[in-house]
Amino acid sequence: MTKRTSYPYFTDITTRWMDNDIYGHVNNVVYYSYFDSVANKYLIEEGGLDIHSSDIIGFVVASSCQYRSPIAYPQAIEAGFRVNKLGNSSVEYGIAIFQQGQATASAEGTFTHVFVDRASAKSVAIPASLRQALEAVLVNKG
Repeated sequence: MTKRTSYPYFTDITTRWMDNDIYGHVNNVVYYSYFDSVANKYLIEEGGLDIHSSDIIGFVVASSCQYRSPIAYPQAIEAGFRVNKLGNSSVEYGIAIFQQGQATASAEGTFTHVFVDRASAKSVAIPASLRQALEAVLVNKG
């Protein structure tokens, strides 16, 4: 079980009525939107990424999720965020979804961005300011 202490950065996420499926819990595909939201919030707020006019953007090239326990609207949830692997042009995030105040994750997964030039869509090195923000939440720095 993934513990809260494994994640250095957290943000609140508001569940929405439309997140629930016919079975009365958040549908599996919605977790990926949570992952996308926390990763991009971190890049914008901590890394200074300008999603509208930056020459560099991140493309999602891989993602995965393991579901541990259900959540449902209107539960308050929190997303834990870290960097698992940091390459020259790519980064693998570790993200976990916690019910507010819970010690173990309801879901955990990975999300990989490759940074590319907006105009050419060719991979590029992660800019220094963004790399610094990613290094701040990098686990296994050794």
